[in-house]
Amino acid sequence: MLMTEILRKGGISNMKKPLVAVTLGDPAGIGPEIVVKTVADKDLFEEANCIVIGDAGIVKQAIGVTGVDLKVNCVEDPADGDYSEGVLNLIDLANVDLDKFEYGKVSAMCGKAAFEYIEKSIELTMAGKADAVATAPINKEAIRAAEIDFIGHTEIFAELTKTNDPLTMFETNGMRVFFLTRHVSLRDMLDMITKERIIDYVERCTEALARLGVKEGTMAVAGLNPHSGEHGLFGWEEVNEIAPAVEELKARGFNVVGPVPADSVFHQAALGRFNSVLSLYHDQGHIATKTLDFDRTIAITNSMPILRTSVDHGTAFDIAGKGIAGAVSMIESVRLAAKYAPYFTR
Repeated sequence: MLMTEILRKGGISNMKKPLVAVTLGDPAGIGPEIVVKTVADKDLFEEANCIVIGDAGIVKQAIGVTGVDLKVNCVEDPADGDYSEGVLNLIDLANVDLDKFEYGKVSAMCGKAAFEYIEKSIELTMAGKADAVATAPINKEAIRAAEIDFIGHTEIFAELTKTNDPLTMFETNGMRVFFLTRHVSLRDMLDMITKERIIDYVERCTEALARLGVKEGTMAVAGLNPHSGEHGLFGWEEVNEIAPAVEELKARGFNVVGPVPADSVFHQAALGRFNSVLSLYHDQGHIATKTLDFDRTIAITNSMPILRTSVDHGTAFDIAGKGIAGAVSMIESVRLAAKYAPYFTR
């Protein structure tokens, strides 16, 4: 049962919409602005209820600089929220000293605050008090300044949810992309294109899709070399590793094809021919999704006991506090969290 099906307050009932815990991100960045714009979005209001995790002073400043029409309702528990249109329900951690605060500046105070918003969102969702988490951007330098020993969001979620190797998926306008390798050099990536790794990832990706309610359709494994190698003419990875992995997976009953040449596989996926693509390296999948629609490329972190979505952009310190940051990505992140929450299985 979704959390919003059991919430009640003063007879107000928007209870068939998923409840998404939305973190404020780094207070010195654009996170607060895009979060308040997201909560104020009338179309999104029809799809999701939001409980924001942040600081009341920062939220009120963000409302002021953006000019959105919102009333802040501070609560201790999501169940006490007023999920009427025009209300921003906030769990106020009161962890930013406005006398020391500056937009666009790296600070340990803001890094610590951003971490605490994530920590609280995980706590709430793990306890079943929210249906999913959608995160606004954090600043890695600020996290480091706060002496918090994590590189970024994924590592924080992995540790606090006790998840080994969370699986990242991008979704852009319905096209889903997984990554066989990510933050490694191209030289190192080549050594990681193995039959065993591809089999493991297709198994994990298939499980992740099922937990999101996606149980039909075919997964495509992208090729590595031009024209998928042309039977060894342009490289042997397809012949020696990728094709054998796909054949073994098919024999075991997985609905998978490949290698499909990388210059066409994403186009076919965008048209709906495949339910997802396993890209082989970071930029192969990132370029495809972000070229299709940069603002609506959303990261979904899989293989955890909770559902988490995130924007795939940074804190934009250079424009923070000016009220001009676009909220399309944050809105889409919450929308996807609400889209998958009813199907998500822990």
